[in-house]
Amino acid sequence: MGLAELTEIVPPESDERPLLAAIDFKRLPRHVAVIMDGNGRWAHQRHKRRVEGHRAGIASVREIVETSARLGIEVLTVYAFSVENWKRPRAEVAALMTLLKTYLRKEITRLQDNGIRFQVLGRMDALPQDVQSELRDGMERTASGKGLLFNIALNYGGRTEIVDAVRALVREGVAPDDIDEAAIASHLYSAGLPDPDLLIRTSGELRVSNFLLWQIAYAEIWVTDVLWPDFRRRHLIEAIIAFQRRDRRYGGLSLS
Repeated sequence: MGLAELTEIVPPESDERPLLAAIDFKRLPRHVAVIMDGNGRWAHQRHKRRVEGHRAGIASVREIVETSARLGIEVLTVYAFSVENWKRPRAEVAALMTLLKTYLRKEITRLQDNGIRFQVLGRMDALPQDVQSELRDGMERTASGKGLLFNIALNYGGRTEIVDAVRALVREGVAPDDIDEAAIASHLYSAGLPDPDLLIRTSGELRVSNFLLWQIAYAEIWVTDVLWPDFRRRHLIEAIIAFQRRDRRYGGLSLS
């Protein structure tokens, strides 16, 4: 994986070639998280139904997963459906679930062929049974993948995740004084994974929307006005280059 992999799919005359040359493949973010926002606005601008925006966004997911794998990124996590999204109109929720099943049926073989492992973050057991079945099948079929770990956050909320972690600790009988950051982290949906180094949000909104609240404590945030259905490989590369140009700092505020 890396530059050679990407140049195979980027034409020599493409304006993406200079961007690829600017990437330092020794300093890639290990974990990239994405808030995929703007599907509804994309559809509204084109006088289409909201579901058409969600459908168009599938192409973006496919390209970003492929590009992340070719770059050599270890983990990609996308925010697909929040615990708050159940409040949307019933027809829209049903359409989203149908699109999710369609995506899985079409893409799981591609993920397998490329060594990409698929995983779900969130309260999966509360999803419709037919959706759960597709998700479990996808996870089983890709479990042996050694390349990119592709997480989809479904029925997910950052606060809900922390509540579930603390409840699990209580059920295990862990004493209050033994509950520390490490104990909580080991019971999150993302237990065992590196925290995101880079958080991308599309559509220009400047908020984290209850996404990976614990894990993004020190993530670099990159926001673009591009709506998710228009987000492509070049935008991901631009985000990574911006990430590599930053001076990452950990801990409290700097007084310098």
